Amino acid sequence: MTISRRLLLGLFLLLPSAVAAQNFPAKPIKLIVPFPAGGPNDIIARVIGQRMSELSGQPVLIDNRGGQGGVLGTDAVSKAPPDGYTIAISSAGALAISPSMEKVAYDTLTDLTPVTLVATVPEMLVVATNVPAKDIGELIALAKAQPGKLNFASSGPGSLPHLAGELFKQTAKIDIVHVPYRGAAPAVNDLLGQQVQMTFLDLSGAAAAGQGGRATADRNRLRRAGPDRT
Repeated sequence: MTISRRLLLGLFLLLPSAVAAQNFPAKPIKLIVPFPAGGPNDIIARVIGQRMSELSGQPVLIDNRGGQGGVLGTDAVSKAPPDGYTIAISSAGALAISPSMEKVAYDTLTDLTPVTLVATVPEMLVVATNVPAKDIGELIALAKAQPGKLNFASSGPGSLPHLAGELFKQTAKIDIVHVPYRGAAPAVNDLLGQQVQMTFLDLSGAAAAGQGGRATADRNRLRRAGPDRT
């Protein structure tokens, strides 16, 4: 079984609405990352922040505020003074998916101003090394033989890894349990520690999790991550 369309993680540079542009920037800029350090948003933010600092001549301070699939950090930037000195790299989950699923404290269209699309990143299914499946077919068969016994981690409710897992469940007709985390980094840590069986990660996160492990170019094979990878 294959899923024909790749899920893309959109990362957006945001700032509060109604930013004044005169004499900008005249002081350090705070760049909020609505996920814990070490995740994909954080990695991208640090690269962008360094270059912004070089171009602007002002420090760019990274502020990690994880929780609720990126909603808490995105809310923090929406409440900041609209002067351009507080910006964020957020995700489609916090900007579109979560507001459609639950009530959030900000309005994406009126409380935030999009600056640019930063990156689109394909999602990859990664399994722990203690899962006895070497390809997607074997994983589906294992899940069908043990309904409700396998789980999948995500970076939070409403995140794209969460939706990828739900799409996988629906497409494969399997019963696996969602385990939400405050971001991708803690989810990966528990995957490496074999506390969860699988997760969907962006390509860079999957490469880091499986570094030194077994992987192939075949899209039906599974990338494996864990302390006993071979």
